[in-house]
Amino acid sequence: MPESPACPICTMTDLLDRDGTFECATCGHEWAPEIGEVEIVVIDINGNKLQNGDSVTLIKDLKVKGSSATLKAGTKVKKIRLVDPAQNADHDIDAKVDGMAVLLRGKVVKKA
Repeated sequence: MPESPACPICTMTDLLDRDGTFECATCGHEWAPEIGEVEIVVIDINGNKLQNGDSVTLIKDLKVKGSSATLKAGTKVKKIRLVDPAQNADHDIDAKVDGMAVLLRGKVVKKA
């Protein structure tokens, strides 16, 4: 039996087949099966290539949109997940910081 494809964003295999395209039931990402997985390349402020699961450190204070919280420079963020910036308002890193899910850009982090 052929192995079912996985979502290129969240790697889950719970997929819906929608008129020739796949839709992930977990994150909602849609893609055409002939495109296949697209490698997402994210570069930190120092030019290092980031990968899923890496730890990064914030290089400046960031205000959290929709909240009064501020993420301080030097905060270590563990187990990042790379996401498609075209679908996430030009943000290419998804992570949890102090229990909050946040989207970050590669230009405001450095590899830890």
